[in-house]
Amino acid sequence: MDKIALDLGFIKIYWYSLFIFIGFLVGFSVIFIESKKQKLQEDFIIDLSFYSVILGLLGARIYYVLFNLSYYINNPLEIFAIWKGGLAIHGGILAALIFVIIYSKKKKVNIYKLLDIIVVGLIIGQSIGRWGNFFNQEAFGRITSLSHLQRLHIPKFIIDNMYIAGNYREPTFLYESLSSLVGFIIMLILRKKKNLKLGTLSGFYLTWYGLTRFIIEYLRSDSLMLGPFKIAMIVSLIFIIVGLYFLIKNIVSKDKKFYNKEKIYLE
Repeated sequence: MDKIALDLGFIKIYWYSLFIFIGFLVGFSVIFIESKKQKLQEDFIIDLSFYSVILGLLGARIYYVLFNLSYYINNPLEIFAIWKGGLAIHGGILAALIFVIIYSKKKKVNIYKLLDIIVVGLIIGQSIGRWGNFFNQEAFGRITSLSHLQRLHIPKFIIDNMYIAGNYREPTFLYESLSSLVGFIIMLILRKKKNLKLGTLSGFYLTWYGLTRFIIEYLRSDSLMLGPFKIAMIVSLIFIIVGLYFLIKNIVSKDKKFYNKEKIYLE
């Protein structure tokens, strides 16, 4: 399958870049709509989103390059070729999170409520962005058979593009995309609850995505490695632990800080 979505001669638009952009656009729209409902200033959320995306992309690329350092030392110009793929979502999340925490403190915005708003848009953006990996034939799984893929009732165009380096592969990009979509729907339902405690959505996101990525990373065969370990599995475990901490804390705590009642701006 052609990796180029549109060739204008003077510029080529790749499917990978296009789906990353669409993912951002949809995710931002979800965040922006909820931000307006929660009385968050428009300028604040636009500035926050702009810088978070820039720093998130940088973080995602730097993270990927660091764990493929031997290749990029020999091919330094390839560091800038992000249209070819090579954005590690964990690196992007960590870089953007640091900025969001610093920026929210500066503007005196409730960080827990802000993160509860952001994670809903983030997870649907991730779901869409994974299709960029499909067109780049990356984020794939172990070798499998054509008959196995057909039994999963996967569309033929996906099966055809999962034929990589002489073998059919598990479409782990698809598993993660669908799981993120389900997580998004669950979070929309949770968000409507009147007595949803502050931090629950963030805790759910960390737990859900952490568990999803841990399982899928086990199936993947193109993972970033830290010695003999898959680095994404280690980070996913951290996500799960932190996420469960927030969820359990909200269950046992008598704190009455609810998502739909708590103010977004601090005094």
